[in-house]
Amino acid sequence: MHPAALIDAAGELLRAVLRLEQPADTVVSTYFRAHRQLGSRERAALAETTYAVLRRRLLWQHLAQSGRGPMDRRLVLLGWAGEPRVRDAAADAAEREWLAAANHIDVASLPAKLRHNLPDWIAEPLQRRLGDDFAALADSLLQSAPLDLRVNVLQTKREAVLAELEAQGIAAQPTPYSPWGIRLVGKPALNQWPLFKSGAIEVQDEGSQLLALLLDAKRGEMVTDFCAGAGGKTLALGAAMRSTGRLYAFDVSGHRLEALRPRLARSGLSNVYPVQIAHERDERVKRLAGKMDRVLVDAPCSGLGTLRRNPDMKWRQSPAAVSELVTLQRNILASAARMVKSGGRLVYATCSLLEAENEAVADAFEAPGFQRLDAATLVDPALVENGNLRLWPHRHQTDGFFAAVWTKA
Repeated sequence: MHPAALIDAAGELLRAVLRLEQPADTVVSTYFRAHRQLGSRERAALAETTYAVLRRRLLWQHLAQSGRGPMDRRLVLLGWAGEPRVRDAAADAAEREWLAAANHIDVASLPAKLRHNLPDWIAEPLQRRLGDDFAALADSLLQSAPLDLRVNVLQTKREAVLAELEAQGIAAQPTPYSPWGIRLVGKPALNQWPLFKSGAIEVQDEGSQLLALLLDAKRGEMVTDFCAGAGGKTLALGAAMRSTGRLYAFDVSGHRLEALRPRLARSGLSNVYPVQIAHERDERVKRLAGKMDRVLVDAPCSGLGTLRRNPDMKWRQSPAAVSELVTLQRNILASAARMVKSGGRLVYATCSLLEAENEAVADAFEAPGFQRLDAATLVDPALVENGNLRLWPHRHQTDGFFAAVWTKA
């Protein structure tokens, strides 16, 4: 595609994403399906430019004020993540002069909000919690996340997958905390890999893997993944159970559970039972009261722990939305807890950075017979704060996760 046309296409895509009506990845995928003439490098340039602008939206909008022409074009030129020669060929002389001047601005001299690129309602509680460490977190959230894999231990071992990747010339290393994880260097296309097609590996952030590790489901147990979604943690739990016992994958979204089915088929698991429920008080939940050995509640949340992957979340979420989520989280946790039998384990988790969705919900939970467990007895103590699992992108190179653990007497 001609450079000018490619920059125009990037502007068109960015306009659609900045409406913030749908998740950015949904908008990008829809755009690419409608523009199949785009090559793989062109798609990569458009997608990465879009995400670059979302990550540094406040900074780029500030710098764009001194330029001319449509705002989406100025933002694309500032955040262009494709080959520089394409941007240079598409820009006119005045735009190239403006870009040179913008690139010479010392970002460190700008107000903090333009450096961390977070709305105040997100930045302020994180600054209070982290203090001087906030800047490191903010910087990490402006980077893209690595690509982590989880090895399906029902089929193979991590060492065997690492050896096969090395033989293929693919740079990879074991994750430091999850015994099932592999971190790739770069982001190769996995869909056609024999390892992926056979179900030997799945894409899953190391932090998500650690939630399954924290639940520690055993062979032959009765286990529920209460908010299963597309089933990443369900598959990890099923493999840890060696495809024995019964593993219920509950979710209110039939669409998300449908996305689990092809992954389940690849995995070789036969102990997983996907169940769509109407709400947390569904009769199918009540019928399992007191019968579960382990229950994982990976609750619906703001998703702010995934900002490296989903930078649009900081612009699409709001304090009001988080307040509604907190109410839902408390209700789900209370309902899920009723399923746990004596001697069983309950884990409440989110992929949020905010105390309101994490410690505050866990500390407010009260149910007869439940006692808090120190997560440091279950995972590496370096991952634990005040007895809870607390993963930070800048410290642990994972998505931001929280988890609290209880046992029932």
